[in-house]
Amino acid sequence: MKKYDVIIIGAGPAGIITGVTAKKQNQDKSILMIKEEEKGLVPCGIPYIFHNLNSVEKNLMGPKPFMDLGGEVVTDKVVKVDVVNKLVTGLSGKKFAFDKLVFATGSKVKTADFIPGNDLKNVFYIKKSYNYINHLFDELQDKKNIIVVGGGFIGAEVAEQLAKHPDKTVSVIESEELCFSKAFSAELSEIATEELKKANVNVYTSTLVKEVLGNDGVVSGIKFSDNKVMEADAVIFAIGYLPNVDLAVNAGLKINDVGAIIVDNYGRTSEKDIYAVGDCSQTTGFLTGQCDCIMLASTATAEARILGYNLFGIKIRNRFTGTIGIFSTKINNLAMAAAGVNEKNAIPANIKFITSEFTGVDRHPGAISDATPLTAKLFVSPIDGSILGGEVWGGESVGELINIIGLAIQKGATIYELISYQIGTHPLLTGAPTMPVIIKAAELALSKIHY
Repeated sequence: MKKYDVIIIGAGPAGIITGVTAKKQNQDKSILMIKEEEKGLVPCGIPYIFHNLNSVEKNLMGPKPFMDLGGEVVTDKVVKVDVVNKLVTGLSGKKFAFDKLVFATGSKVKTADFIPGNDLKNVFYIKKSYNYINHLFDELQDKKNIIVVGGGFIGAEVAEQLAKHPDKTVSVIESEELCFSKAFSAELSEIATEELKKANVNVYTSTLVKEVLGNDGVVSGIKFSDNKVMEADAVIFAIGYLPNVDLAVNAGLKINDVGAIIVDNYGRTSEKDIYAVGDCSQTTGFLTGQCDCIMLASTATAEARILGYNLFGIKIRNRFTGTIGIFSTKINNLAMAAAGVNEKNAIPANIKFITSEFTGVDRHPGAISDATPLTAKLFVSPIDGSILGGEVWGGESVGELINIIGLAIQKGATIYELISYQIGTHPLLTGAPTMPVIIKAAELALSKIHY
């Protein structure tokens, strides 16, 4: 039995970046990564397998950068962790010893066990598993009438991609009044829901699934709470994910109220020399101070870099003031993104805010052929002008503009600082220097503070 300085369980974004960072900083340390499947997927790229990529193989992600640095990788399913004797046991029966252990076990899908008929053939989920998604890709090829239950990011993105196939009828069933409502404000949720409809997806909101119907053990449709029936030859549940912590629980690690592994500011768990990072570990809202469950690869990799640097002694300070939560998507060619606070999470937490919004274009002059309307919305403290949150929608520049807002939130920037923010512009790349949407939105916020 070989002993390692570090064993990492999991080879998703958190596991890979923890391994890469730790190995770069500690070339002399032996680090083993244990992963369940030979091949891995880019989690956020999974929806695009079903049309844009049209291939599972084009969405592969693996630990090669870690291996190139001298890290070792074993394909096995960890079935037991002994934190007292510092042993890991695989399904193969092999045992590995460690000095330090990192849980990077990610998340697992929420299953629809509460809905009768959930076990019928052709009921599927969007699992972060190469083998499962490869099977799902093949199974959906001949399915003509597909229902996706859940109008969050994954459900909506999968539906949009499937609806690009002219031989398929695709419907989304969402229990909330609008799709994307857990991440976007009411205004942007409404815009996103309308874009999903324009993408040839039948969208049913404020609708509950009562039962999955079937004939001879195979899906035939669903029944709604009002007993109406919709036919289907495949049903995909995209109702969220849960921290994958069964292994950690069995090992005796402490879990918080939302089911994630409790860690401190440096990823340390309740057990000495045991760490957790990514979707399986707890996050805390940067302003609310409350435990939440932000499951984003971008968040996971940020945590992983901090952990990787500090595994063998604190080298860099963790400057996380809390998890911001930066979300983005693109539906029907409209890019949309959000960061930090909006009324959905601010009002329940009794956070005071004002909003401001400005619409311009992402090129200048606006007559340039690929110019696209661009809107920025800010959520601002009425007391000190600090930026609490923001949303941007329009063209593809949205993806980087929301990152600017995210940095402003993380650094505690105010609208006063944003107004004097120095920018670079070019007609073919950005909006006009006279009307940068984020700065104009900051000016409008300022006008609401100073009457």
